[in-house]
Amino acid sequence: MIGCIIQARMGSTRLPGKVLMELDLQNTVLDFVISQIKHCKNCNKIIIATTNLSEDDEIESLALKNQIQCFRGNSTDVLDRFYQCAKKFQITDIIRVTADNPLIDPTLVDQVIEKFEKEKYDYVNNFIPRTFPYGTEVEIFSFKTLEVAWINAEKPSEREHVTPYIYNNTRFNIASIKNSKDLSNLRWTVDHKNDFELVKKIISKTNDRPILLDKILKIIETEPSIIQINKDNIPNEGYIKSLKEDNFIKK
Repeated sequence: MIGCIIQARMGSTRLPGKVLMELDLQNTVLDFVISQIKHCKNCNKIIIATTNLSEDDEIESLALKNQIQCFRGNSTDVLDRFYQCAKKFQITDIIRVTADNPLIDPTLVDQVIEKFEKEKYDYVNNFIPRTFPYGTEVEIFSFKTLEVAWINAEKPSEREHVTPYIYNNTRFNIASIKNSKDLSNLRWTVDHKNDFELVKKIISKTNDRPILLDKILKIIETEPSIIQINKDNIPNEGYIKSLKEDNFIKK
């Protein structure tokens, strides 16, 4: 069974509570992630994986409201959280997306799934090398691959970010999908308040549901100044911080 595990928590260091901030009159950031993923053709199940901290009770409540199953696990060892979640729900192939990407494109998710299934890879993503915008990241891997990572990964970056042990390890058969045009300069992931404001503005410009990559590009083409809202934000801040912790532990 192919299942999508959405990684979500309230305790963001850069924008606390962001996943439950409202992007329109009815929907939070996490509501949008769920809604976008529901339009995937090849996903059999959606589960929200949050922490066992009391601050994330609200995320479990939102999951129940959306009739989505919720798994609660380790707050810092996210790799363990994913492994225990996939094991509990017997997911054989795991799609991983994060709750700070409310404009995740379901057609991209389907492309990654199709490549993974058709060519029998251990792991496939759409961001190494990066040709798609920040905020469209998706990856898929088998439970067997996840289990190998869960047993062997030791670095903080590998435990907190789930898949670095996999995509940095030559023991796995990995691949990626690439866009025909390099759009890596664009960003609509939600890490900071100005990221949130950008995504909110994009959503206000269209009634399309789901909101696909091509539609966002048309909005930007019509109103190019929109991308100035968050132009100075640094990509992958959380992962960079974890890599520094790796080096600290080595010493």
